[in-house]
Amino acid sequence: MAFEMQARQSLIVYTYSLKQTRQLKRYGTVMYVSKKMRYVVLYVNQADVAGLSEQLGKLRFVKRVVASKRPEISETFNGGA
Repeated sequence: MAFEMQARQSLIVYTYSLKQTRQLKRYGTVMYVSKKMRYVVLYVNQADVAGLSEQLGKLRFVKRVVASKRPEISETFNGGA
């Protein structure tokens, strides 16, 4: 069995309260929780981003969901070509 890398993307989930943060574990991997600004960084499979952001937006304690732009950004940093 060979190891296959999954394409992952982060979702930033802004919440009204951090009491329900544990509920977000069922949607993906919780990587960071900001207590001051009340948001959670959640890693999910890239194929599921659209569906999960819609599901998360319907939750009562969620203000908004923002998908990371990192997959769209070119990561080559040479200045010449």
